[in-house]
Amino acid sequence: MSDVPSFSLGGKVVVQFGGTGVLGRSLVTALAGAGATLIVASRNRDSLASLATKEHEAGRTVHVDEVDIGSEASLQALRDRILATHGRIDGIVFNAVSRPMKSYDDNLAAWQASMDVNATGFFATVRAFGDAMVGQKSGSIVNIASQMGSIGMNPWLYEETPMQIPPDYFFHKGGMINLTRYLASHYGSHNVRVNVVSPGGIYNPDQPQAEAFVTRYGKMTMLGRLAQAREIGGSVVFLLSDASTYVTGTNIAIDGGYTAK
Repeated sequence: MSDVPSFSLGGKVVVQFGGTGVLGRSLVTALAGAGATLIVASRNRDSLASLATKEHEAGRTVHVDEVDIGSEASLQALRDRILATHGRIDGIVFNAVSRPMKSYDDNLAAWQASMDVNATGFFATVRAFGDAMVGQKSGSIVNIASQMGSIGMNPWLYEETPMQIPPDYFFHKGGMINLTRYLASHYGSHNVRVNVVSPGGIYNPDQPQAEAFVTRYGKMTMLGRLAQAREIGGSVVFLLSDASTYVTGTNIAIDGGYTAK
């Protein structure tokens, strides 16, 4: 093995769950641009078709497939299709998220619906694909959490705005961070690495944030601003690549210094 670290994903088969949001689209471009054979999976294959077309036009290879994260059978079927086609799975990126809960006072049914994807679905996904990596004695799992999994809510950020941050988001992102540590321990002896990245607030041009929030959020960071979606992908590529072969059980904060300030 060369002593020069390789950040390339060339020759690696990577599955990304969740690809249509502002961060998901940016991750697709980053992973495909790094050379991965990328399969993007969601419940609605058609919603990914235009994304795949744009990536192909840019000279990057992206495949799309259908999966219901709430169904273990669907996840296993997707895994088996990918193995039958590509022969191996070198990495997964869990970026899927469901946001049925809108406020603290929402019906408990919304909380339960959130857990079906963000807790049970997350675990089912990692177990189905992590177990496949055990058989090949290699693999890298990267989970997309949030800085909100490591801190409490700051009501000041949302004053003078209509924005609400429901409690389920804090619950499942915090749980994702610590379950990542458990999974890293569980799979470590099989040379399967499990890490998590925790982005801070990301500017979304499709849904502009309230001016008061943008100003206040910037004051909470060391860099004085929200992130751009393209600034998250580099850490994910690193964790999937052979440049990070001794990195596991780690949470990388990509938050402009918010949680360190």
